[in-house]
Amino acid sequence: MLFGLPLLSLVIWLPIFAGIGVLATGGDRNAQLARWLALVGSIAGLLVAIPLYTQFDPLMNAMQFVEHNAWIERFNIHYHLGVDGIAMPLILLNCFTTPLVVIAGWEVISKRVSQYMGAFLIMSGIVNGVFSSLDAILFYIFWEASLIPMFLIIGVWGGPNRVYAAIKFFLYTLLGSLLMLVAFIYLYQVSGGSFSILDYHKLPLPLTPQILIFVAFLLAFAVKVPMWPVHTWLPDAHVEAPTGGSVVLAAILLKLGGYGFLRFSLPIVPDASQHLSTMMIVLSLIAVVYIGLVALVQADMKKLIAYSSVSHMGFVTLGFFLFNAYGLEGAMVQMISHGFISGAMFLCVGVLYDRLHSRQIADYGGVANKMPVFAAFFMLFAMANAGLPGTSGFVGEFIVIMAAIKVNFWYGFLAATTLITGAAYTLWMYKRVVFGAVASPGVEALRDINGREILILTVLAVAVLGMGLYPSPFTEVMHTTVDDLLAHVARSKL
Repeated sequence: MLFGLPLLSLVIWLPIFAGIGVLATGGDRNAQLARWLALVGSIAGLLVAIPLYTQFDPLMNAMQFVEHNAWIERFNIHYHLGVDGIAMPLILLNCFTTPLVVIAGWEVISKRVSQYMGAFLIMSGIVNGVFSSLDAILFYIFWEASLIPMFLIIGVWGGPNRVYAAIKFFLYTLLGSLLMLVAFIYLYQVSGGSFSILDYHKLPLPLTPQILIFVAFLLAFAVKVPMWPVHTWLPDAHVEAPTGGSVVLAAILLKLGGYGFLRFSLPIVPDASQHLSTMMIVLSLIAVVYIGLVALVQADMKKLIAYSSVSHMGFVTLGFFLFNAYGLEGAMVQMISHGFISGAMFLCVGVLYDRLHSRQIADYGGVANKMPVFAAFFMLFAMANAGLPGTSGFVGEFIVIMAAIKVNFWYGFLAATTLITGAAYTLWMYKRVVFGAVASPGVEALRDINGREILILTVLAVAVLGMGLYPSPFTEVMHTTVDDLLAHVARSKL
């Protein structure tokens, strides 16, 4: 509770109502008012989320900040919220990212400003609802609702092929989620009429139904992560999305898939998760190795970073299905770290695109001569993307590689190839864009980043270095929840 108010409801509904307030400012004649309202609303959303961390008990293995109220009693559907050591850090990541996106679009977005800012605030609240829902139908409503703001952000403010990219994003993620709803209805029947996710964790299901439910969940969550081979919507969405859309898509929306595996697949169908773990590990390693090589040949900076995201998220699913504490905690750290680094990388590309209106690597060269401050920030984030020790990019990947080696040396060996391919595609891009002589009149006319851009990149740089040098504040809240999840999976082993 915060001042006697339910904390999780505040975290969900305050950004949503703030977004509605921003929409109510009307047309672009009130654009500046819309910007300031959006900034205040996003910062307020972050401030009400901070007590989730400060008041969180890391030694408790039960859900915390629980709210439970009847909603649709005829079908036993409840407004049931709660968080643990898995959900809470992801809510904080979401609330941390939203103000940065609002500030990033301050000058760049000049048309339909209130709709743009309002969409991000509403999406922030909806995503918090996904992470905190403990009722399956409530979760599903928030899950599907999160598609609408991003669909609009890509479709309205995106690039030349924005309509194609928005529809592809919407169809992939919507169709992947339909079987998840079927699984929820089946679980409702076998549980005696309950939509409580925590009740599903206790169901003694035979292996065959578990496998079918696992496949239904997999189609929803694998598309969202996205795992190979259902990743093809992501590069299109990233390339066409505006900078803020790319940041939220990479930093937040991809994490919904990872969260789904931890909240549903592993605890509800633990036997099927172990039975199919080799398949999941192989798919994850293909993403890490093969998609890393695909990133190496990209000519578009945004597309390169998009494929990089698929490769790095492969570590997340790899860590989940190793079934040891290192793997799960490393995957969680990787999700949060990826949120910082990928968001920063897309913002850096956005800085260049706003000035030169090109994402093609060949159109740049010698940027450091004209933008030395920007080049320094871009170097930090590029090195973090390559997994440099001392940055957050190293921590999660290193822990997952250690966990993989404990299970099978070759799993760890293949995962570790990202230390080569990641450095290759990231630093080769950086070299061609930033170093050398000034390559064109467009680069000659570039001006260094302004105070607003420095603020955003400084905040992200502090996050990347802070997590890389001292990850304990991020990991200590996860220990009890991860241990409890692993114990639950071990008890259920056939």
